[in-house]
Amino acid sequence: MEKKLRIALVGCGGMGTRVHGPAFAEMPDAEIVAVCDIMPKKAADYGAALGLSADRICTDYRELLKMDGIDAVDIATPNKFHSEIAVAAMNAGKHVFCEKPDAINVQEVQKMKDAAESSGKILMVMRNNRYRETAQYLKKFIADGEMGEIYAGRCGWQRRRGIPGKGGWFTTKAISGGGPLIDLGVHMIDLAIYLMGNPRPITVSGCTYCKFANSDIEDSVNSSFGEKVENGTFDVEDLAMGFIRFDNGACLQIEFSWASNVDCERQFVELRGTKAGSKWETTDGVLRLYTENYGKTVDITPNVTDHSMGHPENLRHFVDCVLYGKQPMFVPQQGLDMVKVLEAMYRSAAEGKEIAL
Repeated sequence: MEKKLRIALVGCGGMGTRVHGPAFAEMPDAEIVAVCDIMPKKAADYGAALGLSADRICTDYRELLKMDGIDAVDIATPNKFHSEIAVAAMNAGKHVFCEKPDAINVQEVQKMKDAAESSGKILMVMRNNRYRETAQYLKKFIADGEMGEIYAGRCGWQRRRGIPGKGGWFTTKAISGGGPLIDLGVHMIDLAIYLMGNPRPITVSGCTYCKFANSDIEDSVNSSFGEKVENGTFDVEDLAMGFIRFDNGACLQIEFSWASNVDCERQFVELRGTKAGSKWETTDGVLRLYTENYGKTVDITPNVTDHSMGHPENLRHFVDCVLYGKQPMFVPQQGLDMVKVLEAMYRSAAEGKEIAL
């Protein structure tokens, strides 16, 4: 009989129902067998769409963890609840997949890492951009030594006007942990550090700004994420810029905004190596390599295109690790290092100085 991973989904909002759920539905060896959301209608509607019986639908994750026939828990809730649910699930003997960011502070991520180690269960957090076709091509190019020593980089995600769920949990620091730095920064910082070979961050310096909390102009599909709350809370940044130094001497410039007066929305990662450089951005999705041959500089544009943003492939990898023992591409220490960077950058912005990790 073919193995099948039995998954419980906690969080029936946009990411859970529009990204995670459909991805698992395409896998013959994975199945969502229970759902949970604090909003009864969301849980009931998605449970019904999956054909689940009423006893497999609930509004409290603690009740879900008491159900039998669950191998793994998939967490797609607001950021504040990631750690609490993940730790409880692993302590209950379940593997865990969690949406990014790992958690809202270092202390909570440490709890997740400790629970994974003590339970022996797999903990994986969404790092979908690693699974893009362009990223995988560039990773192989780097692994083969074609870029030489990668000593510097730039990455970011800029939006002109794309504040998600204004007034709701996205813009409420106690629930989200912050603005675009923690929302978008995880994506591109992780991709850059992954491609650089996962050097250890040692110092962080940054600035944050909130200049568009009173603007209602929208020009990004990402503005539709989350649920807006009229006259709600907006106590996070809308722009973060910073600089990371690594233990191998390399450095990384970073910039993330929900709203800035720039030409257009774009995600980008640029790397500088001694033998070649690279540039990828979403304005055209093209990967470009810059090197030299026969005494001339040479530009290379590989015929590789991102057919996916990597979410289904990341979830597929989780299933492969749990069912078939594949080596995880993400380990909890990477999540801890990431949130240390984010937390240090917020501290640097507040204190006006570089922060050592």
